[in-house]
Formats: sequence, C-alpha cells, structure tokens
Amino acid sequence: MSRIVRFHRTGGPEVLQIDDVEVPAPGAGEVQIHVKAIGLNRAEVMYRSGEYTYAPRFPAGVGYEGSGVIEAVGSGVNGLAVGDAVSVVPAFSFLEYGMYGERVNAPAHAVVKNPAGLSFEAAAATWMMYTTAWGALIELGGLKQGEAVLVGAASSSVGLAAIQIANTVGAVPIALTRSEKKREALLKAGAQHVIAGGGAELTKQVLELTGGTGARIAFDPVGGPEAAHQLRALARQGMFFQYGALDTRELSIPVMDLLARHLTVRGYELFEITTDAARLERAKRFITEGLASGTLKPAIDRTFPFDRIVDAHRYMEAGEQVGKIVVTV
Repeated sequence: MSRIVRFHRTGGPEVLQIDDVEVPAPGAGEVQIHVKAIGLNRAEVMYRSGEYTYAPRFPAGVGYEGSGVIEAVGSGVNGLAVGDAVSVVPAFSFLEYGMYGERVNAPAHAVVKNPAGLSFEAAAATWMMYTTAWGALIELGGLKQGEAVLVGAASSSVGLAAIQIANTVGAVPIALTRSEKKREALLKAGAQHVIAGGGAELTKQVLELTGGTGARIAFDPVGGPEAAHQLRALARQGMFFQYGALDTRELSIPVMDLLARHLTVRGYELFEITTDAARLERAKRFITEGLASGTLKPAIDRTFPFDRIVDAHRYMEAGEQVGKIVVTV
C-alpha cells in the first residue's frame, strides 16, 4: 500500500485527502518511484478546483512533478534502473498519472536522471518551470543575446526560471510584478530590471529601458486587458506568449500596433514541448546541462511535509511565494 493524495470532489484545498492505495507493479514503459519530494504547480490547484482543461475522474489523483528513487522498472524501459535518483517531467495527463504519493508509477519517457549533487527538493522544483520557460523563450522564441524579454508574474516559479534562462543566453530579463515589495527579491534572482504595476507606465518604462526598441518577447501567464500594454512595448516582429489565464478576461489587443510592427500573439502550453519527443530531448539536454553547470538554480520558496498538503495548497492560492513550493515525503 502507498499513501496517495486524492480528492473525491472538486473544491478548495480541504478536499485533498491522503488515502491508502494499492499501487500496481509498473507496466510496460513505466517505472515505479519511491517519492522523496513533490513540486506544486498552479495547474494542480485548477484541476482540484474543477477549473482545468479537462474534468477529473473520481477518486482523482494529481501531481505533475516528483523526485525520488526508482524501485521497479517495467518491460521495455531502457536507460533507467532500480536505484537511480530521478525526476518526473510533466508529460502526461492527470487522468493517467499523479505524483502526489509515497510510491507512484510514471511513464519512462517523462523520467530524467538527476544530475549529481542535486537535492530531491531542488529536482522536484525543476522540470515544470524550466521546460515551460525554455519552450517559449528558446525553442519557439529563439531569444538571443542582447534581446529584452518581458517576464510576467516574475516571482512565480516559471517566471524565475525564465529570468535564469534569459541570463544564460545573454538576454535582458525585465521582470513584471504587481507588487513593489518583490522588487529586491527579483533583482537578487537575476532580473536586470523590475517594473512594478502596469498600465501605460509599463509601456513607457520598457521603451526607455530598451532605448526605444522595445522587448523582443513577452512571456505572460496573466493576460486580460493589461496585455495591451505589453504588446505596445514589443519590438518590431516581437512575440507575445500567453501561457496561463490568471486573468480570465479577454485579451486586449491593440490592432494598429499588431499590424504596424508585425507582432505575433500566440497561446502556448508546456505540452507543446513535452509531447514532442525531439523537443523534449532538447529541453532535457539544455536544462540538465544548466543544472550541472549551476547556471540554472531552482528557487524554492517554502517546503511543507506530506501530511500538510492542504496547507501547501492554501499557501499557493495566497500567491505570496517567490519561487517553488515543495512538499517533502
């Protein structure tokens, strides 16, 4: 038996409960992991609340990211063995797998060996945020040295990952945040500039910081009417990536700016990368090399013990964290 976090109805954090569940031996193409740490993500809050892109099947497991030690290997798995310290990349549906548990099965294609010296907590804080940011900025956006990138909700785990990745390629990360109180933390995290608040002042500051050129990429999980100010701050042929919906109102798109500067506005999600084998391998290589060299350093805001998973979700919903929330098992 394994202790697994599940929910039997949608709702607030209180619907999460720890159940004793019989976990089967790993099937073909799977490994079984003794989990040491779990990384929390906004998607899991949305799924638990009934606000995700698909509805849960009850009792519902949940969780995209975990790190631990392989205890069993199913048939047809190559390159992974019992005893390996590994992490799980979000490359599956919650309807198929969930990482909130003491022992879980995971698809081998979504499992990565941890670089030497990386803690289980740091490993659990790695793959969602870095893969999401890498996919937009590098794989699809082609961000290059000297180019400016606007990082929306910059104090989130994905935002911090985007700042680090931008610095890795010599770009200029401009952190966007609602709160002036996060300025120093974002500068310490590697942002070259921080803009607190929004509106027309955001556009003005970006243009001043870039010598009137504007940013080449905006990477934003918020959206809504405020998106217009980021679009007006983009350079000619700039790209706006919308990867979340923290503001569920419709995007406000300034049409004349769109036309005059040949801007690209596109929705983006992690699964564009993790469901494409070639892209996923490139992401794994970039991120693993960054972890090994120290240019990528997962930022952990706070850890909670497994028995306090409800409190961990409450803390995430409060939105005060700077970095990743991790649960230790």
